[in-house]
Amino acid sequence: MSFRITGLPAENFAHLFALPDDALAAQGAVRRTADGPYPCRISLTDSAPGDELILVNYEHHPVDSPYRMRFAIYVRKGEETYDKVDEVPQQLRTRTLAARAFDANGMMVGRELVEGSRLEDAIERLLAVPGAAYLHIHYAAAGCYAARVERA
Repeated sequence: MSFRITGLPAENFAHLFALPDDALAAQGAVRRTADGPYPCRISLTDSAPGDELILVNYEHHPVDSPYRMRFAIYVRKGEETYDKVDEVPQQLRTRTLAARAFDANGMMVGRELVEGSRLEDAIERLLAVPGAAYLHIHYAAAGCYAARVERA
């Protein structure tokens, strides 16, 4: 089954990098300088030491169901949105993931833990669940949102 993985829209976050720290704080966000690999949810790549990051609370599942979700995410300055068909970004390959299937009403209809190196298998199984409309991928350890998967 063909699939499409997307990161978050870059335009939703670009303005944050121009804000002073007090304005970021008023939005529940903080500026960070990477000291290691932090996952950017726009490009689905990891930061390098010295990269400018914004850590912000983001509603990644704005549905009218009990599964409405928001969590802390990192975004990196100057990134382009990841949007590829039948390709898994390296950032997802190297982590343990929680893959969650949702129906058109935002209700969870399937889930599994999977090593990123085997993500394609989980995508195929979960998109085959009756009623599954899309998947959300989360980093299993921290529980935070990583990316969206749809049928291509």
